[in-house]
Amino acid sequence: MSSIIKLENIVKKFYVGEPNELEILHGISLEVEEGEFVAIVGPSGSGKSTLMNTIGILDRPTSGNYILDGIDVGKAKEKELSEIRNQKIGFVFQTYNLISKTNALKNVELPMLYAGISRSQRIKKAKELLALVEMADRSKHLPEELSGGQKQRVAIARAMANDPAIILADEPTGALDSKTGRLVMDLFHKLNKEKNKTIVLITHSEELASETDRIISIRDGNIVDIKAKGGDVSC
Repeated sequence: MSSIIKLENIVKKFYVGEPNELEILHGISLEVEEGEFVAIVGPSGSGKSTLMNTIGILDRPTSGNYILDGIDVGKAKEKELSEIRNQKIGFVFQTYNLISKTNALKNVELPMLYAGISRSQRIKKAKELLALVEMADRSKHLPEELSGGQKQRVAIARAMANDPAIILADEPTGALDSKTGRLVMDLFHKLNKEKNKTIVLITHSEELASETDRIISIRDGNIVDIKAKGGDVSC
């Protein structure tokens, strides 16, 4: 197995050089292997979201090295980073982030549109992905016509649109009841096992985290514990 995500001494500061400079991540080093399902857990304010934004290339670190699937993110230009985000990473958020006036099928098509894929190919792939998440019969429905769980399944289908190597899921069950959250987690396991997707799950829930291959605990901007199935790895 090779590392698809490799963070080395990642520091993230805001307001750099100003009197109120704030350091959120204090030298994070972490590797995630291809096909691994890992959870990042920690209390509010621990730096989980900042770490996810760094992994997802939504934000650049202040210092440190980040190698994503063999690409040195620190040396990439903005246009290249945008292409990497679109092609290599699928995002799933607690708030779904679906476009409200657009039906489920067109929401799933959107990343493929940005990737320059033809309309006929987009529609074919979007239909296949909606079938994969058992939402084929809701393809013409607007987000407001869907339940929370249905919206999240559409969001997962959209995250898979460009067949990314990595899925980043930020509190994906946070707005769902336990039964619906279970369906969403089952879907992530299916994508991990059957499609070999590398999944990074950001969660408050120790129960959900316990289903993954490794639990990475973060507190005050530092990794304080890494727990693998079958034993602990001390930091």
